[in-house]
Amino acid sequence: MSKIQIEHGPSPQRLKHLGVEDWPIWTKEESEFAWTYDEQEVCYLLEGHVVVVPHGGEPVTLVQGDLATFPAGMKCTWRVLKAVRKHYWFG
Repeated sequence: MSKIQIEHGPSPQRLKHLGVEDWPIWTKEESEFAWTYDEQEVCYLLEGHVVVVPHGGEPVTLVQGDLATFPAGMKCTWRVLKAVRKHYWFG
């Protein structure tokens, strides 16, 4: 299975090219929950601090300004350490 791909501090041009500002926004308070990605998700953290633990993989930390791609089929646990606000896109 593919791993989570992270771009720390992508350029404004990269974000514009992806159309991030037009993506929906999702928010979540401090919490922990299991998640399965039925399809690929790309997200850009506007606020927050999260540790994502893929089943059978190494934990990945995401913070404000990170652009992450989660592969379809990934099962993981999200540990939201600081409330999250992110743009996201499935597909």
